[in-house]
Amino acid sequence: MALTRTTKLLAKIESSYGSNPSPVAGSNAIQVTDIEVTPIEADNVQATAMQGFIGNSTQASILANKRVAVSFGAELSGSGARGTASALSPLLKSCGMSETVVAGGSGSVTYAPVSSSFSSCTILCFYGATRHLITGCRGTATITMAAGQFALINFEFTGIYNAPDSTAMSGTFTVANQSAALEVNDTNITTATFHGATSQRLESFDLALNNEVQYKETTSSKEVLITNRAPGGTVVLEEPVRATTDYFAKAAASVTGNTSIVLGATSGNIVTVNVPQTDITGVTRGDTNGVNNLSLPYLALPTTAGNNELSIVMT
Repeated sequence: MALTRTTKLLAKIESSYGSNPSPVAGSNAIQVTDIEVTPIEADNVQATAMQGFIGNSTQASILANKRVAVSFGAELSGSGARGTASALSPLLKSCGMSETVVAGGSGSVTYAPVSSSFSSCTILCFYGATRHLITGCRGTATITMAAGQFALINFEFTGIYNAPDSTAMSGTFTVANQSAALEVNDTNITTATFHGATSQRLESFDLALNNEVQYKETTSSKEVLITNRAPGGTVVLEEPVRATTDYFAKAAASVTGNTSIVLGATSGNIVTVNVPQTDITGVTRGDTNGVNNLSLPYLALPTTAGNNELSIVMT
């Protein structure tokens, strides 16, 4: 019997696509929540030849284009040391992001979208004595911040199918470069700027990369591809005085504004989410505990330079 909460996950960047870099527990462990593995996703191909009677074919169906889907969440946090990439690094890079590390005590680690040279990672999931080896993983991610909850980033990956086996985990599961989670509250959110309006009373903020992820096989290759993205999300905030900040006018004017959410105040565990060209696409009214709020869906737009619609900066 294997207990669900003993499930473990390791991840490591691949030096070449689909090549297992052999993640080890001592340096590639990641603390995650709600792991869900679909061991085999496939296209079920059945024979259709006439065989003199009705019913299913006598020939067994083929599971074509076999791949694996894995999803999980992680607490959004830094590494604990400025200029050091966090344990989430291989996951973020495999979601179509570049990583720029400025080392040192005043350093930073910045993630930004790319349109070519996509990274990939190998993910190992251990369910008791069963190991799922998932190579060539690429996927998408969604950041979620809700008042009174931990800030989270949820990942969805697709990878190449390898038969589950009983290979034991290499080393002792040791989480490093992954700071403690922070509650989303008025102490830990030190900057809350949305569409150019500062000090907004956010109830929730989410940002999804919305990567389009496709699995493709040919006669000589297997690969998970990121073919497009459409980043965006929704902000729910306490309705401000309209004379001060008019979100109805902002949405109607079809103009963009800067968004910056800063989580944390301790060096090494500060995460800044930037959406420089935030495009509000609608306004919906609501209430929380009898107080009016506005729900504002938005898109993260690039400039003509491209690949600059968002960034995640850890300091």
